[in-house]
Amino acid sequence: MQNVGVRFGGIVALDDVSFDVPSGCIVGLIGPNGAGKTTLFNCLSRLYQCGSGDILFDGGSLLQIPRHRIAAAGIGRTFQNLALFRTMTVLDNVMVGRHSRTGTGFFMNSLRLPAVAREETATLEKAQALIRLLELESVAHMRVADLPFGTQKRVELARALASEPRLLLLDEPASGLNHEEVGLLGKLIRDIRDRLKLTVLLVEHHMSLVMSISDRVVALNFGRKIAEGTPAEVRQHPEVIQAYLGGAA
Repeated sequence: MQNVGVRFGGIVALDDVSFDVPSGCIVGLIGPNGAGKTTLFNCLSRLYQCGSGDILFDGGSLLQIPRHRIAAAGIGRTFQNLALFRTMTVLDNVMVGRHSRTGTGFFMNSLRLPAVAREETATLEKAQALIRLLELESVAHMRVADLPFGTQKRVELARALASEPRLLLLDEPASGLNHEEVGLLGKLIRDIRDRLKLTVLLVEHHMSLVMSISDRVVALNFGRKIAEGTPAEVRQHPEVIQAYLGGAA
């Protein structure tokens, strides 16, 4: 991310923000409410257009990729507010996440050509593997709406992984979880990163989670980057302390 700026009228949401997300790392993005974290995520997933700067991914500019091609480009995302198909089963939700990796179009599907059956089988097998990875086998054929909130969070994560992302954006994954669930989530994120060889950018208010699993941390305040470094370095940074405690460090 290079010198990214975003304005909404007279409001500066992001002000000349630059940082790197090293391949294979978990990077935590922190900051008080209104710091610009979600705006930054929306720029990465192309829901928002940057007013200035550039976002580089895999050697090219994300700003040149159409919004509907972001998943196919290798970026997966979860949302702070769950965006699942609540009347569909867990399995069907995860299979939907595979759509960006399918290649048969309307014509081939209407004729039910052999390639369609092969692709459907591959999609089912991938979804079932992710359901096993996230320990969702017991609820695979249940409607999402009938599941506890913590379980729904894992379903959304499985759906994001179905597109085989190289960069996974997690938007407040611990929101609404209890203490035990947060601990399990931290282990799960690290396990997924290691097993699937992913890079993870994490927005989270749960500081103990961020500091325990992140390789690096970036702190924002009022749309501006105020600190970047290891969790220990950022935790002790005077501007970070001031942003969270509201007083002199």
